[in-house]
Amino acid sequence: RKLPSSVEKRMSELFDVKLRDDLNPMSEEDLTLAVTNANVLVPTLGDNISEHLLSKATTKLKLIANYGAGFDHIDVKVAIKKGIIVSNTPNVLSNDTADMTLALILGVPRRIYEGSQILRSGEWSGWAPTALLGSRIAGKKLGILGMGRIGQAVAERASSFGLEVHYHNRNQLHIESETRLKAKYWKNLDDMLRQ
Repeated sequence: RKLPSSVEKRMSELFDVKLRDDLNPMSEEDLTLAVTNANVLVPTLGDNISEHLLSKATTKLKLIANYGAGFDHIDVKVAIKKGIIVSNTPNVLSNDTADMTLALILGVPRRIYEGSQILRSGEWSGWAPTALLGSRIAGKKLGILGMGRIGQAVAERASSFGLEVHYHNRNQLHIESETRLKAKYWKNLDDMLRQ
């Protein structure tokens, strides 16, 4: 897909690249052409790099450099069998994702969307003591399922807003991390949800 201009500019400075102007995922035909001609493929989340597609890849293809943290859309095992390295960009969006998560957490009890709709419709009649009052989040409990990079970034922000942070994860974090994040571990997800 079309990538941010700064990324495309840097790629063009370093490599002989073929860029796309389209924001939609590549078609099967375009992907097939890419894996047969490119040395490096830079897919995004919507590009399905399947076993079927990789069966068409030539020995020219040496690297699949995923633009994003996830790689569920890439058949990594098949790529490795074909000698193709697969990379991703972990942590590049952890803080941004945590920011958006907190924006959503703040937006619901503070009725931000509802207020925005009233303003846009022209129905706002001015301030009133109880108009769109909403509720505060300080003192509330937040349960985080998964305490990886994003979960920890959410916990950092949430505790700053006075939320009591609880988490469930495959493994408990080190005590230093729990203390820093002010987070309580729950081994059993159902027990955490009851709290």
